[in-house]
Amino acid sequence: MTALASAAKAPLIELKNVNLAINGKEIIRGLSLEVGHGEFVCVIGPSGCGKTTTLRLIAGLSTPTSGSVLYDSHPVRGPRQDVAVVFQDYGKALLPWRTAEGNIRLVLTALKIPRSEHKDRVNQLLSKVGLEGKNNSYPNELSGGQQQRLQIARCLAQEPRVLLMDEPFGALDAMTRHALQDEMQSIVADAGTTVFFVTHDLEEAAYLGDRVIGLLAHPGRLGVTLDIDLGYPRDQLTTRETPRFLQLRHTLFDFIKNAES
Repeated sequence: MTALASAAKAPLIELKNVNLAINGKEIIRGLSLEVGHGEFVCVIGPSGCGKTTTLRLIAGLSTPTSGSVLYDSHPVRGPRQDVAVVFQDYGKALLPWRTAEGNIRLVLTALKIPRSEHKDRVNQLLSKVGLEGKNNSYPNELSGGQQQRLQIARCLAQEPRVLLMDEPFGALDAMTRHALQDEMQSIVADAGTTVFFVTHDLEEAAYLGDRVIGLLAHPGRLGVTLDIDLGYPRDQLTTRETPRFLQLRHTLFDFIKNAES
């Protein structure tokens, strides 16, 4: 769903004049933003702007000092089953003593899915992220890209309405990162999932997002909101070579350059 289409509904996620201070240090100041149903929003900004902190506020892992964080028009009080978080450090996110199937079964068990359905669900999820036949592989037997695919599959097992992704592809090589970008776009588009995607990669933000939010630092606050009007489907070569993509990239680069000066 594009930003224009999602705007017809009340936002799924809202931050209203959010302030956050930790040990007397101001981290977030007056942050207000919205994320629509099915929208893919990317968040960029210089170091110290509060990208990950904002994600944690939405996830219910942190509580604002003042202001409000709303999910489906209700205050966020803590983590939710239908909100999944994908971390950059897949090595710490996965349980090393469990196989790929075992990592996914852990979620299915927590959701009280009948054991008779586990095998089919695991196979479907592994297939969806390109890990067919890796059921019995342990995390340390998988490449970095495969481990991140497994973490994504485990999150998808929750059937989340929202995916919160904290620089999930930052530690991967360029070819693996591009492949996972395309897979994620396809998966969330098919499911209608809402995505809040933190990244330091400006091209990644412009390629993936319906909209890009830029934060300013010290303290974190809203700097810019940019609609990404590139259309779908997107292609790693042809989309990135279009004049409009290059223009968007230039705009984001200028924002970061000015924000860091």
